[in-house]
Amino acid sequence: MWINPEMFKLWYGPRGMSIPTAEMAVAAGGTRKVCMEMKSPDRVLTMWLIGVCKEAIRPSRLVYTESMCDAGGTIISPQTMEMPAGHPDVTEVIVDLSEANGETIMTMVHVGVAEGSAGAGGWNQAFDKLAGLVCQAA
Repeated sequence: MWINPEMFKLWYGPRGMSIPTAEMAVAAGGTRKVCMEMKSPDRVLTMWLIGVCKEAIRPSRLVYTESMCDAGGTIISPQTMEMPAGHPDVTEVIVDLSEANGETIMTMVHVGVAEGSAGAGGWNQAFDKLAGLVCQAA
């Protein structure tokens, strides 16, 4: 669900957002580029993210950086996308998977995204979508 672009597109992002682009080279040093898009009657909101895979230990750990960028992949200031002052230009996502009693336990930390922030809320909505997909498959 984290490393297959087509599966990632199904759950990533807050409710109402689609993922038209998810490019991932899942190996240390590999790059990733993701586009989130939300359409409304008034406009289309597009947010691009780019990063580098720092660690990929299958099937248990994934670590990658994440920065806002334009469609060409050039990193832009988070404030350009109306993020609050002080939001870092580069964040780090750490995903650990473990097994307990026959179930997969996922722990995710997004270093640089504060608890209670809009970014944390978006992750929670994405995880709700992920849980729905995983439960359907079970």
